[in-house]
Amino acid sequence: MSHTYAVVLAAGQGTRMKSKLYKVLHPVCGKPMVEHVVDMISDLGVTQTVTIVGHGAEKVQETLGERTSYALQSEQLGTAHAVMQAESELAGKKGTTIVICGDTPLIKKETMEALLAHHQETKAKATILTGKPSNPTGYGRIIRGEDGFVKRIVEQKDATAEEQKVNEINSGTYCFDNELLFDLLKKVDNSNAQGEYYLPDVIELLTQQNDIVSAYATDDFDETLGVNDRIALSEAETIMQARILEKHMRAGVTITNIASTKISADAVIGSDTVLLQGVTIDGKTVIGEECTIGPNSHITTSQIGDRTTVHSSVVTTSSVGNDTAVGPFAHIRPDSSIGNEAKIGNFVEIKKTQLGNQSKVSHLSYIGDAEVGERVNIGCGTITVNYDGKNKFVTKIESDAFVGCNSNLIAPVTIGEGAYVAAGSTINKEVPKDALAIARAKQENKEGYAAKLKRK
Repeated sequence: MSHTYAVVLAAGQGTRMKSKLYKVLHPVCGKPMVEHVVDMISDLGVTQTVTIVGHGAEKVQETLGERTSYALQSEQLGTAHAVMQAESELAGKKGTTIVICGDTPLIKKETMEALLAHHQETKAKATILTGKPSNPTGYGRIIRGEDGFVKRIVEQKDATAEEQKVNEINSGTYCFDNELLFDLLKKVDNSNAQGEYYLPDVIELLTQQNDIVSAYATDDFDETLGVNDRIALSEAETIMQARILEKHMRAGVTITNIASTKISADAVIGSDTVLLQGVTIDGKTVIGEECTIGPNSHITTSQIGDRTTVHSSVVTTSSVGNDTAVGPFAHIRPDSSIGNEAKIGNFVEIKKTQLGNQSKVSHLSYIGDAEVGERVNIGCGTITVNYDGKNKFVTKIESDAFVGCNSNLIAPVTIGEGAYVAAGSTINKEVPKDALAIARAKQENKEGYAAKLKRK
């Protein structure tokens, strides 16, 4: 069985991005560019991936983790020099090596599979992924012989008038015979204006020794886009977002306004769910079937159950159950869990709280650091007073309790099962099961006092 390896080039600084963030870590549809590339390579089932890192090496490794091994290119001396840094990991191994740039997030798994298949079928020592733009000006041209194999790659400035008419260009993604690749890398020199070692020189060495070099042209030139500046980053975002939206719509999701809807690359959405205008779904969010999300809702790295509505609200790193209503204008902050058939209503903020099935916080309340049981009703204007300026404390409201409006629950405190808290109460002691707690000043009416104030 032939092994397949991959070398991901991710060592360049990316000065044209004009950014403190290392180039390949700039996100496209919510995920760093290099992570798109490594995930795609992983889906191919390669034997080993080596990512070449340089600037920002630690942050790249933190992002990719153990999905790849790493080699350091301490000086950026060209693409051939970068691949050479993987020698200790890959040299001498039989098989095929993919070389791909970490700033090409749009290349599809299906295209790479076709490239590998073409490489094997043609028995080539190297195969170049190519594209055919409507205007190839500025790109290196692929010059094929009569047999269809590659004779050479010629740069724009070196091309004859006839060669400049060729519209097949080099994408910078390759397959190589692994052993031959590392043998020939040692023969690449830097006798050029930039003084760098270039990977396309390996192609020239192969053709000089009459080895087969083939090319596979992708049908979608957009895949070959390399992101070197903010303009290309925006183009990549637009192209990938269109792909993502189409994928979800074909899978049975209704998107009422594609121009205002943004979905991350890792989001999962069930069939018959409707996304209204202005929806943003970030991170590894999972949304169930038959939900309605929006308008103008923002969900980040959260789980939403089936048949749930999130109306004009924000949900962040939390879970919401089945048949639950959230919003409008609710904010569910991190580490919250909302049960089934629950309700989070207008202008309610939930933070680090577990809310049981069929419980309701219908309007104008803040519930933070709380454990709320099932079938609990929390009245308008209720606040869990969870912070003393230094520490956070937990409020426990057990099942079937009823909390009247404008109540302050001063944590740590427990409201027992089935207990009632009278409206306007400030509770700082435990309320026993089935008890009624009233904690407010006795009303006193001073007859005629208002008239007296008016005369003043």
